[in-house]
Amino acid sequence: MELEALLKAQKDVSLRRIGEKVLEGKRLSPEDALTLFNSNELAYIGALAEYVNRQKNGMFAYFVVNRQINPTNICVYQCNFCAFGVLKSDPRAYEMDLEEILKKVEETYQQGGREVHIVGGVPPHWKVEDYVGLVREIKSRFPQMIVKAWTAIEIHHMAKISKRSYEDILKELKDAGLDAIPGGGAEIFSERVRKVIAPYKANAEEYLEVHRTAHKLGIPSNATMLYGHVETYEERVEHMLKLRELQDETGGFQVFIPLAYWPEGTRLGGKRTSSVDDLKTIAISRLFLDNFPHIKAYWITLGEKIAQIALNMGADDLDGTIEEERIVHSAGTKSPYRQSKEKLINLIRSAGKIPVERDTFYNIVAIYP
Repeated sequence: MELEALLKAQKDVSLRRIGEKVLEGKRLSPEDALTLFNSNELAYIGALAEYVNRQKNGMFAYFVVNRQINPTNICVYQCNFCAFGVLKSDPRAYEMDLEEILKKVEETYQQGGREVHIVGGVPPHWKVEDYVGLVREIKSRFPQMIVKAWTAIEIHHMAKISKRSYEDILKELKDAGLDAIPGGGAEIFSERVRKVIAPYKANAEEYLEVHRTAHKLGIPSNATMLYGHVETYEERVEHMLKLRELQDETGGFQVFIPLAYWPEGTRLGGKRTSSVDDLKTIAISRLFLDNFPHIKAYWITLGEKIAQIALNMGADDLDGTIEEERIVHSAGTKSPYRQSKEKLINLIRSAGKIPVERDTFYNIVAIYP
């Protein structure tokens, strides 16, 4: 059904008004986003989001040949929503040495990988040089590999333990070879929620300031939102509004990644949110974050089937081959640990989209029509 016909068929006046704004290219208000979250009209919301997505990305759906490396699960912060981070004394604790990490990078490089994504726990015994040195070693041995490493939480931690500014830390990382920073650690910006799920890590203002500083230095970044735990719809919208405002200011965000909360093994507990909520959150993020070029359907947290559906409800990116994700798997996701390039191509094709291999910066590497 064409969008105009869909609007005419919509009996809810508020939803029809929102649809008209979308069709006219007008920015949605926080009240509009909240109306959509409170609506059960998933097909309608998804159609609006896919209309916007196709205006931005056509029929392309992106993936990257990459490797995620989680160097250690030892973490000082012990967040209640996380099943991955443990204390150093925990029998589950691990810490990779440099050669083990470099071997993983080499495997990915030999397979045509273009990106290494590094994120993990925040060990109390690591110094700034440990973070910087790892980036430097990877980049010096594999200069063609794009290094996307260390979330705003880790960068805030480096600044804190060294009593230096975010700018100083980011400049040192950039000089060592850092190309981009991932979006993890945002969780939900609401102070009420952070006190419950992550009371000790960097707050919303600190997270945003790290990204603001990175953008100023020419380091692009991603943004995330962890949803489906104790937050309200209002807090989700508030979170996205803060990201939209910073993107208006800097233009440095590449992609928004809604991350579904997985509760198994966490202190917070709870239940997995529904697939309907997953799809609605992705669709609304595409409608509300009008200044973000890309919305990711992260197959690790969504699963393959829901990620495929999301590609027709506003998302245009599946992430990548990943190879060895440990963080979400610790909390119970049943998704595979890795995907082959061929599998991602087939997932995208089966969703009716054109698979496009990209690099970290969404430069096109290959199109598979």
